[in-house]
Amino acid sequence: MDLISKLLGIDPNYIVIGLIAFFFSLEQIMQSPFSFKKRINHLFQNVLFQIILVFLNIFFVTFQVFSIEWLNGNNIGLLYLIELPVWVKLCVSVALYDITAYWIHRGTHKIPLLWRFHRVHHSDTTMDSSTVFRFHPIELILVFGVGNIITAALFGTDVFSMALYYFILYVFFFFEHANLNYPKWLNSSLGLLFVMPDHHRVHHQQEQIYTDSNYADIFIIWDRLFGTFKMMPVEDMKYGLAEFDTDEKQSFLPLFN
Repeated sequence: MDLISKLLGIDPNYIVIGLIAFFFSLEQIMQSPFSFKKRINHLFQNVLFQIILVFLNIFFVTFQVFSIEWLNGNNIGLLYLIELPVWVKLCVSVALYDITAYWIHRGTHKIPLLWRFHRVHHSDTTMDSSTVFRFHPIELILVFGVGNIITAALFGTDVFSMALYYFILYVFFFFEHANLNYPKWLNSSLGLLFVMPDHHRVHHQQEQIYTDSNYADIFIIWDRLFGTFKMMPVEDMKYGLAEFDTDEKQSFLPLFN
């Protein structure tokens, strides 16, 4: 537990910087499944989203932490009704944050107003590790951020488990979006429980039937359980959305508006 506490004590921005530096560098020196050009400009356009998010989060994170701690202080949530060992409760809490995110993610694809913001992430026709940054800040704060508070209200999850969830989530996000070749055996081993890059690539496929699948971020088991799991050959994939399939619509301002 001490090791986890030390890891979670690291500024999340440093973790994100380290992950993008690692995966983006690998994409430049290793063979990739998709050949993309102008990667530095692509990185720059996506980083602009992250910069805005960092500034907005200065205010929202405080509100989020206060809300969850208030809920915990008043013993609100299902986990307060049962006694669990600390490690079990921590693992269960991480899974609960993830399954809530799964259902919220499904909602962002089905509710027109939410899709208006979420499509920014799906707009990327040349997905790589920097696509992790291409989220509309309003979506991350007012949809998924508020979703964390709802998770705490329903289940009694705490700030510590949320921090661990995000630490794991950051690693998975860069792992899933990176334009790298991964061994196929991952899909039939770890991929039975966890989201693998080939799973998430299907989610970014331009055809709607595939876009509306593989919603999970960490545990692919949610998609397998709730009937939203799909696979297709990597070589048949085309990323993005048809409405953003021009260079002019791949820059920050047209996407942000």
